[in-house]
Amino acid sequence: MGESTGLWLIRHAAVDGPAGLIWGPDAPACLGDRASFDLLRAHLPEKAKVYASPARRTIDTARALMLDPVPMAELAEQDFGEWTGHRHDDLAVASGKLYADFWHDAARSRPPGGESFADQIIRVRRGLEQVDAGSAILVVHSGTVRAALAIALDIEPEAALRFVIDPLSLTRIDRLKGTWRVTGVNLTFRS
Repeated sequence: MGESTGLWLIRHAAVDGPAGLIWGPDAPACLGDRASFDLLRAHLPEKAKVYASPARRTIDTARALMLDPVPMAELAEQDFGEWTGHRHDDLAVASGKLYADFWHDAARSRPPGGESFADQIIRVRRGLEQVDAGSAILVVHSGTVRAALAIALDIEPEAALRFVIDPLSLTRIDRLKGTWRVTGVNLTFRS
């Protein structure tokens, strides 16, 4: 890791389905806004390595950007365990205090059978360590981008959860010799 690495982190396109659900890895992306894909693609480096979370929505987004990603499990979204596939409203009613307590410490709480955001940061760190020097495009999730920002800025998980990361947005960070640099967060290119 002696040389610098430029990272272009792209949050996948919006999920093609109803809002308010904790999506599993098989959820499809909404790929209809070709003009926005084209605008975003114009801001990506040529000849970069390309990685993606193994989720369908990230792979579909990468392909819509005319990229051929290598799936990397370490870049997956936070695992919400037994809550995956359920609506937030339904969980609030069915899980009551457990669900409410989770949101009081969302950075460090673990849903039943899942992982915390702090756990996700540790996993994403392992993934970023596998990315070779040079330019790399990572098509991932909002939580993955926030985890990368927590690593780059050396901030607590609670602080990283404050970042807004919109669908089909670009975040730019560089891994330098012994440090990091953030050059842009949540950049959007819409038609």
